[in-house]
Amino acid sequence: MRVSAAREIPVRRARWAHLLWARSRPAGKNAGLRDNACTRLARLADDTSGAEIAEAAAVLPIMFMILVGIFWFGQAFSIYGTITRAAQEGARAGAAPVCSTCAAGNSAGTNAYNAVEASLVAAKLDTSNARQPSPLPTMNSCTSSGSVSCSAVNSNICVRTNVQVSNTTGAPAGATNVCGMSVEFQYPFQFWLPFTPLNKQKIWMTAAAQVRMESQ
Repeated sequence: MRVSAAREIPVRRARWAHLLWARSRPAGKNAGLRDNACTRLARLADDTSGAEIAEAAAVLPIMFMILVGIFWFGQAFSIYGTITRAAQEGARAGAAPVCSTCAAGNSAGTNAYNAVEASLVAAKLDTSNARQPSPLPTMNSCTSSGSVSCSAVNSNICVRTNVQVSNTTGAPAGATNVCGMSVEFQYPFQFWLPFTPLNKQKIWMTAAAQVRMESQ
């Protein structure tokens, strides 16, 4: 009996030591998962690739607004150039000598309006959208005292004949009372710029031209 009891003591000690060692050692799979999770968190904390996405998200809307603004301002300048050329064409057509043998209705005002309308239609602009400038500038007559009113040919475009156009290109040197043709009108343009005060704002662009009357 004494021999068996003496042999059991080392065995029990070995078992307790093995249990304590097993409890103190982390589990194999769970320890590996915890180590991988910590490693991934550390990598994410040190990673700076997300900063590029954040910067792009902040810059792209601003760049988009700039591009949209360039487009709409370009459209506005294009229409302004078109209506300015139309006014010049109308003034030149009205300043040319009127055909005395043509059918009735041929006049300086009619020729000027027809030239303006043809220029606007060629540029795919609606003549009915035009209007007379407001306020209408006063122009003096070169044949009598007082001012000249717009022709009754069309209420949208102001065409005036026999107005004083001194210092106009082509006028004789020293001329102070040169007769000419004047064409003036306004055309609308509407912006589309979201999140800005110009969004859906209609502006009226003015076109004006004066040409010295040509002799017969």
